[in-house]
Amino acid sequence: MSSSRTMTRAPVSTSAVTHVASSLLTVQTGGAGFVDITSEAAKFVAEAGGRDGALTLFVRHTSASLTIQENADPTVLIDLTTVLNHLAPENAGWVHDTEGPDDMPAHVKSMLTATSLQIPVLQGRLALGTWQGIYLIEHRRRPHRRELVLQFLGTVE
Repeated sequence: MSSSRTMTRAPVSTSAVTHVASSLLTVQTGGAGFVDITSEAAKFVAEAGGRDGALTLFVRHTSASLTIQENADPTVLIDLTTVLNHLAPENAGWVHDTEGPDDMPAHVKSMLTATSLQIPVLQGRLALGTWQGIYLIEHRRRPHRRELVLQFLGTVE
């Protein structure tokens, strides 16, 4: 069976990791929802002098998470919120409710998404697709102060 699909790949580029840069990003959320942190991530890579390598983002909380999603149409984020709320509703009879009815669903939503992301950096730029943005997802209803560790590993300009 043959396929009509074609694939191309650029030549392999290699370099040794010569630089590690780290920073802590603090984000004050307004309550449940998505916070676009793409520009902060790009700014960090630029300030680190990153050329080629990888950016790692890690959220230091169990009721917030990270994702890469479409950044052109805000209704995508609304629909994603709807899906997460259906998958982990507040009224599911959770045993853990010490911090309120939205706490356990927030833990489940965090488990279903991601607490860390890694994004390639090529020629000093995040290698995101045209419609991709990096988001912190606040899963709790009330505002929170969230901390993210940013780390670039690679070569510098």
